[in-house]
Amino acid sequence: MRDFKKLSIWQKSHQLTLKIYAATKTFPKDEIFGIVSQIRRSSTSVPTNIAEGCGRDSDAELIRFLTIASGSVSELEYQVLLSKDLGYLSIIFHEELTNEIIIIRKMIYAFIQKLR
Repeated sequence: MRDFKKLSIWQKSHQLTLKIYAATKTFPKDEIFGIVSQIRRSSTSVPTNIAEGCGRDSDAELIRFLTIASGSVSELEYQVLLSKDLGYLSIIFHEELTNEIIIIRKMIYAFIQKLR
């Protein structure tokens, strides 16, 4: 069992989730059950799956949860793009979030390769 809080990949994904929550507070109220719910759910899925995988008994199970986190990162990338295209995020903030998402995706991939 690993301490997920010590993993830089978990720390970065947690910080990204906090940014997503702060950003979505400014989204239109009629999106609370739409894009706000979706983007928050996918952003929280990343650190959540990393944490759950760390609590499992084997590297194979951790890899499975990291793979799920990777899918959530891709989902989040699209939702950030959609939010920008809808005018809810500035182009600059969209680029900042996208860069962080790409870094996290690469970290997930590298961690999976290390575990294999």
